[in-house]
Amino acid sequence: MARIDIAEKQAASEADAWRGVPAADPQPVALLEPPSRPVVRLLLRAASRLYARLAGRQTLATAFAEERAHGHFLLFVPVFLGAGAALWFSAASDPSPYALILLACAALWPALRLRHRESLVALAAGGAFLIPLGMLLAAAETTLLGTVILDTPVTTEVRGRVLSRESDDRGAIRYRIALETTHEPTLKRPPDVVTLLARSRHAPIAIGDGITGRARLGPPSGPALTGLNDFTFDAYFAGTGAVGYFYSAPTATTAREPGLYDRMRQRIAAWRNNLTEHIRGRIGGDAGAIAAALVTAEQRAIGEETVEALRQAGLAHVLAISGLNMVLAAGTFLVGARMLMALVPGFAERYPAKKFAAAGALVMVTLYILVSGGAISAVRSWIMICVMLVAVLFGRSAISLRNVAISAILILLVTPSAVTNPGFQMSYAATLGLVAGYAAWRERPVHRESRGGPFALFGGAAGRFFGGLILSSLIGGFATLIYSIGHFHRIPAYGLAGNLLAMPVISIIVMPFGLIAVLLMPFGLDAIPFAIMGKGIEWMIALSTWVAGWKGEIVTGRIPEIAFLLIGIGGGLVCILRTRLRHAGTLLVLGGILVACWSGQGTRPEVLVSEDGRLVAILRDGQAATNRARPPDFIYAQWRRALRLAGLLKPEIRRTAGLTVDADKVDDDKVDAEKRDTATTARQRRPRREADREKAKAAMTAAFDTARTRDGFICEAKAFCAAVSPSGWRIVALEDLAFLGTACDGADLVIVPVAIRLEACRSGARLITTRHLRKTGTLEIQPVVGQAHSGLSDARFVPAVETLQRPWSRHRTYDWRTGTYEGEKADESAQKSLTVPSSASGS
Repeated sequence: MARIDIAEKQAASEADAWRGVPAADPQPVALLEPPSRPVVRLLLRAASRLYARLAGRQTLATAFAEERAHGHFLLFVPVFLGAGAALWFSAASDPSPYALILLACAALWPALRLRHRESLVALAAGGAFLIPLGMLLAAAETTLLGTVILDTPVTTEVRGRVLSRESDDRGAIRYRIALETTHEPTLKRPPDVVTLLARSRHAPIAIGDGITGRARLGPPSGPALTGLNDFTFDAYFAGTGAVGYFYSAPTATTAREPGLYDRMRQRIAAWRNNLTEHIRGRIGGDAGAIAAALVTAEQRAIGEETVEALRQAGLAHVLAISGLNMVLAAGTFLVGARMLMALVPGFAERYPAKKFAAAGALVMVTLYILVSGGAISAVRSWIMICVMLVAVLFGRSAISLRNVAISAILILLVTPSAVTNPGFQMSYAATLGLVAGYAAWRERPVHRESRGGPFALFGGAAGRFFGGLILSSLIGGFATLIYSIGHFHRIPAYGLAGNLLAMPVISIIVMPFGLIAVLLMPFGLDAIPFAIMGKGIEWMIALSTWVAGWKGEIVTGRIPEIAFLLIGIGGGLVCILRTRLRHAGTLLVLGGILVACWSGQGTRPEVLVSEDGRLVAILRDGQAATNRARPPDFIYAQWRRALRLAGLLKPEIRRTAGLTVDADKVDDDKVDAEKRDTATTARQRRPRREADREKAKAAMTAAFDTARTRDGFICEAKAFCAAVSPSGWRIVALEDLAFLGTACDGADLVIVPVAIRLEACRSGARLITTRHLRKTGTLEIQPVVGQAHSGLSDARFVPAVETLQRPWSRHRTYDWRTGTYEGEKADESAQKSLTVPSSASGS
């Protein structure tokens, strides 16, 4: 249902990060303040009452027996499998598969023996088997993928085969390429698949054709802050080993002949691309891009302003191929097919028209999933709708929690990594809440209906439609609220209003006429339905822009992981269980809220350093002072939401003349012929300019003096930026290495966005280079709690990359010069130290 990860996918595009998209001026947002003490006391009182009710007259044995009678124990199978997969992915190093196999085998017999018991022990026995099974499935998926991730940025000539392509609203094309060869230099450890952005105007290269060009490749970026989404993890399980851009327009070339499976995927990708271009040709502008996104899930062509408006209006979930799109498409086909068959005299009486329509809808949604890109939410929706349609074919109940559990089990068996995906979590949370709410409404006590009195006008079909829309929006919004806060750190305050205004247009006009247009496309009769669909989308954009103008986005910031887990698990138990046991989930939700209230925002960092070292921010009084006037939105937008930053303080740029002098040149005329190449190489490695020590020192000292009063960065253009943190740390972010010595002498912290071999300043100042950041990712520097002016040596450096031992982070320790990892180097050194004495004694 409600998903807001569409804008996050666009921000997660590594090609956009290489593009250096600047951040727009921050809009006024509401910051969610911590609750007061009376609210905390009220939560504690509610928790105590719920506990008393949970331990009431109904015994646990009776409650468990009733839950099993309803078949609810099956619903815990995907919960335990997902918990095992999540534990495996969150481990600091790869757990031993042999230990997991032994643990699963040991728990299998008790689980089988107790499978018919109606007690907590039986449920725990099942969990003891399913959790290690989920860990083994996650290990198998990771091993089978074996994605090679590029270790360091490099410029090289690439040659490969186009797997897919997408165009954005600026005309740039992003190619997904199966890499075949690299040249100048030839990579020792090349990735299998890369994603490259081509900004230069050129004729699009067809899917399946060869492509070549000079490109800049780099590894996918890590988390922007500790606990935020790791794009390297996503890239690993998507099979993408590098991202980057072409320096100029790529050219078409011949490619190797793919295998049967690759040819099938290539054909589907070509259908998807042709369908996308056809829809955009029928409907122009953002309306056409959104229409294509509703059918093929290609969203890059949608304008950034339109995406932001949809997100602030709570309508970004419409762009995802999720349950809403699938249900509307399948429902429209089902109703339309039955109506057409009912028009044939005698057909509906002689044949099962409902089952024929269900079979046709099954074929239709299968074709839909093939051209939709196969996102997790789309696959989940497809599986659930297939189960529902099969249930219709056999005369069973179509909507139930068991269908939700079956679809989750199938997804986790094939792709256990989906459990970490925000789309998976939000999609199942919304579906679980809606199905549970539907069941509770269906089983409510029936009372005699009155004529409605003054509210009679709100009855009938229209009242049921809008009432159901309000109820489903409320349930979906509350079910996904914790995931919006935990992953994206913001919620749309007027999301309910946006859905109430726009969903009738989407349900009645956009999706039905979109389905009709696609069905009529082979006959060339799709122009009018697409025109009507486009008009409906234009209305939806206008409504979302109007709601977004209310400025109702609430920025919540990061919350503790334990609070996120307690609220998520508790909400799931409330939806799954139907006896008094469900109040255990309510207790967990209240406990999570209390943890979030008491912990607040935790220790806030004082200095932030981005993974590439090019963006540095100093936090003071809810504002961020950065060394760049327009920081990249890819990074800064995540910092702003996670840390609840209210404003951006831009640096003051100065242009002092004479800070550098020309470096000494090598006189090639006096160099012997045999030494000419050596001298030329030495000249190329030396900096182009050298700092004028006296002027550079004076300029840096003046910058520090001004920064103490101005609370921001003072930058010398194309030289350095200097600032003083609230704890008194003198910080220099270099742009020119010629000023490294001056910075080390005058600062406490020096940040160099270049991979130099120097590990530390001789003066004792802390030096951070991209060689350090490669292993840590983004750095958060936190002062000592309770000390107003603590030294930098006592500060806490918190890395965003928590471990280097997992397959998706191990590339950070690779050395392309030796072709080994750091751990392998240590093992080789230890082996040599052990073998040398033995050989010496042998001699």
